Amino acid sequence: MEPVYFPIIGLARTVFALQGLKFTVTGDENIPAQGGAVIAINHTGYMDFTYAGLPARTSKRYIRFMAKKEVFDNSISGPIMRALKHIPVDRAAGADSYHEAVNRLKAGELVGVYPEATISRSFELKEFKSGAARMAIEANVPIIPIVIWGAQRVWTKGHPKRLGRTNTPISIEVGAPIAPFEPASELTEKLHSTMEAMLLNVQRDYVHEPGAYWVPARLGGSAPTLEEANELDRAEAAEKAARRSGQ
Repeated sequence: MEPVYFPIIGLARTVFALQGLKFTVTGDENIPAQGGAVIAINHTGYMDFTYAGLPARTSKRYIRFMAKKEVFDNSISGPIMRALKHIPVDRAAGADSYHEAVNRLKAGELVGVYPEATISRSFELKEFKSGAARMAIEANVPIIPIVIWGAQRVWTKGHPKRLGRTNTPISIEVGAPIAPFEPASELTEKLHSTMEAMLLNVQRDYVHEPGAYWVPARLGGSAPTLEEANELDRAEAAEKAARRSGQ
């Protein structure tokens, strides 16, 4: 038993119950009972990682998430993240976190990654980075795709958080393991197409509110299209770069 992770999960489940979150989890049998695997998750909201760990508990596993270094630097979240043995990612020096993740995978751990790197404002899948594929190839472990839908209604970029009792339905689908193969670019493409099909599947049975901010434009919502969202991301990145250069 993990002395910190186990009670944290219990606390999280209590919070989920108080919020009235209604989880539908399918495919949790695809999480291996032992051995390393890259857990690839779509990214629509800030609370994704708290939900992504739920399917792993069926096989009594824990996921070590790769998260930006700033979360570890925080005086409150930092000690918790380190106690849970998550992996800090310094975007200015990403090689260290990459090698740490590969070592954890070789040691039989589950490592959670967001191939999109950032939250998708459109709630469609963004272009994937190749890190998940490269780690799987180097560690010779499978990639387990996970798609979460509804998390963006709780707390997402550019919108107020809704952490009270909202009775929000959240769907989680775990896909079949994808065995590693080279080149990494083709494995990344396969992961993307697999998760895209999974996303369409979970959306099919989900009730979407017409015009809602959390509903993709494709489904009649007011979220930006993928192209519009990418432009917003580029503008935000340019603004951050300008602020850094002005310091």
